[in-house]
Amino acid sequence: MGYYCITLASKDEVEDLEKAGITVTRIDEAAFREGLRLRKFEHAFYLDWADHSFRITNAGVQIHAHMCYSNFNIITHSIIDMDANVITIENSRSDEKLLSVFHDGVKYGARISPRVYDIHSPRIPSIEEIADRINKMLAVLETNVLWVNPNYGLKTRKYTEVKSALQNMVVVAKQLRTQLATDK
Repeated sequence: MGYYCITLASKDEVEDLEKAGITVTRIDEAAFREGLRLRKFEHAFYLDWADHSFRITNAGVQIHAHMCYSNFNIITHSIIDMDANVITIENSRSDEKLLSVFHDGVKYGARISPRVYDIHSPRIPSIEEIADRINKMLAVLETNVLWVNPNYGLKTRKYTEVKSALQNMVVVAKQLRTQLATDK
């Protein structure tokens, strides 16, 4: 029962949000990889427990799971088994390496939200830079799977930095939607 204390507390929080009319919530950092046991014979038990714990919180709201800095190659099937509607991953500093896990023969079945730019830097990404990153993502993921958004941590930046970067991202999103619609 001790293992499930955090799970049950999270479930209560999600249910309270649902009762309050919230339809989408993010469960931060499932940390599957980071909690993986050192002894390989314990991996299956741990991953089954972690998946079950995550699914317990999955009520009637849309669940976005945020996973950061994980090596997804050895836990891909556990990520799928989490049954999140959207998985957000820190991809802005990995040059699309994390995305290859979801492309190379793995059908995730949900949406994937790799981060478009690194929010840890005060540098404002240009329209061209954001377009290039999204096009690289589209080379790996199908358009119906990709969710475009900035890296997490917007609160660490000044308003002017966030506003300018988000405006550039919106410009690119509109351009790509138009381009994709005409390419059909």
